[in-house]
Amino acid sequence: MSTTPKSLYDQIGGEEAIGKLVDKFYDRVLDDPELEPFFQYTPMEKLRAMQMQFFAAALGGPENYSGQPIHYVHQGRGITSRHLTRFMGHLLVTIQDAHPNAKEVDEMIERISMYADSIIGGTPGDSE
Repeated sequence: MSTTPKSLYDQIGGEEAIGKLVDKFYDRVLDDPELEPFFQYTPMEKLRAMQMQFFAAALGGPENYSGQPIHYVHQGRGITSRHLTRFMGHLLVTIQDAHPNAKEVDEMIERISMYADSIIGGTPGDSE
């Protein structure tokens, strides 16, 4: 008898774990003086809800991301590679704190990092 392997979303604890992850992550991001200005006029509850959908979808969860395309919401905001590196660094530390399993951490970062080019100005499929 074979069983279907659990999605990464389920392996890390599902919606509850994603919610905690997103909250801790944005606490770190908003404490960063280089990143905080990007969120000055952002409705954070809406952003946290969209980020939960995004993470859930990226990690194989039951939710679909219903927000605007990633490249669209980030275009024209002056986000550089340096900003994205800081942002992803906060994400990595947040995930490592919450999930000590190195394989899960690596897989989570890999899946979320697939969208990096879209954030700093490219669109999916662009190459430099």
